Amino acid sequence: MFTEKEGIVHCEDVSLELLAKRYGTPLFVYSLNSIKNMVTAYQEAFRKFSPIVAYAIKANPNLSILREAGLLGAGADIVSGGELHRAIDAGIPTNKIVFAGVGKSHAEIEAALAAEILIFNVESIPELKLLDSIAGEMNLTAHFAIRVNPDVDPRTHAYISTGKKESKFGLDIKTAIEAYRLSLKMKNVEALGIHCHIGSQITKTNPFVQAIEKVVRVIREVRELGASINYLDIGGGLGIDYDGTVPPTPSELANVISPFIEESGCKLIIEPGRSIVGNSGVLLTRVHYIKETPIHRYVIVDAAMNDLIRPAFYDAFHSIEHIDTRQARTETVCEIVGPICETGDFLAKGRKMPLPASGDILMIRSAGAYGMAMSSNYNQRTRAAEILVDKNKFKLVRRRETYADLSRTEKEIEDE
Repeated sequence: MFTEKEGIVHCEDVSLELLAKRYGTPLFVYSLNSIKNMVTAYQEAFRKFSPIVAYAIKANPNLSILREAGLLGAGADIVSGGELHRAIDAGIPTNKIVFAGVGKSHAEIEAALAAEILIFNVESIPELKLLDSIAGEMNLTAHFAIRVNPDVDPRTHAYISTGKKESKFGLDIKTAIEAYRLSLKMKNVEALGIHCHIGSQITKTNPFVQAIEKVVRVIREVRELGASINYLDIGGGLGIDYDGTVPPTPSELANVISPFIEESGCKLIIEPGRSIVGNSGVLLTRVHYIKETPIHRYVIVDAAMNDLIRPAFYDAFHSIEHIDTRQARTETVCEIVGPICETGDFLAKGRKMPLPASGDILMIRSAGAYGMAMSSNYNQRTRAAEILVDKNKFKLVRRRETYADLSRTEKEIEDE
């Protein structure tokens, strides 16, 4: 998807140098066929379970990406009213939308019920009671799954670990069973499934096996209560290659967990996000200056933590490379930093790489997930443009913000 051709890195068949010149930097560039291949890989890996591949919108909510995923038959995993609106806007069928999150508001639940989404992944007993109440007000039946917290360590960053007992997400097994028991006394909710999501950027299959094995046991107990469990939602979380790590493929994951899915007798929902778009995107940035100090050599670029916050937030590693490989450069150790007034504004620390020069375009790999999705206007910086490449064609799928955009919502108030 990102390969060198005649000394210039291309996305599919399009030169990144061309895109940087035409659209400026910082610039996100995505490979459409890489995204399609990953959606298809999940569908094929779990084909015998006729899965709903509910793409996790949080990873990258670009409408064009959502539309393309929907055309392949994907659904959507949402965690907010805004994501619900975006999924519907992109044409995702509402009967393939699942709604998770610990803090669903009254308005969000109401909107999702009105849209007739497939299922609410309920994360607390108070939420279950609120869902029953709102559904009653609307004279509807709300279909739900309890999100079970199986107390499994996914061995990932603490901030994206969601399946341990100290996590805010889901219900412990005992409380989850009690929630299903309580639901049988409620008039406007109906159990349809069970949900489990233990974290993100998981690079081994064993945590998935441990979690799903526990959840299948819960299914047996809940069915004995008289609740219907037709869907097993195993969440997402499969990792990608940031630093040379080779995570499992969808088919490798399917090989180890399929016996448990078969035992459950359930239809399957899976919620991949990062693994679909992460390695499918890069962030292009231009070098402003090289600043030498007695301690460090700083490469100051035009991208910053507002464009890609993962290094500052998670101390995450992203490979950084020159898009023009034709020049001979001396290997050196650099600090790749942005213009924002924060010491935490860095894209790489102590990175050994060919020495950049002012004006060079660098490519930050694995930026397709949680790049633009977590971007901001901090320091009143405009957010980047996004390009989607399909073989030798490309299109602008999000324009670069302007300074006028930064104050537009405030001026609209003044004009009322």
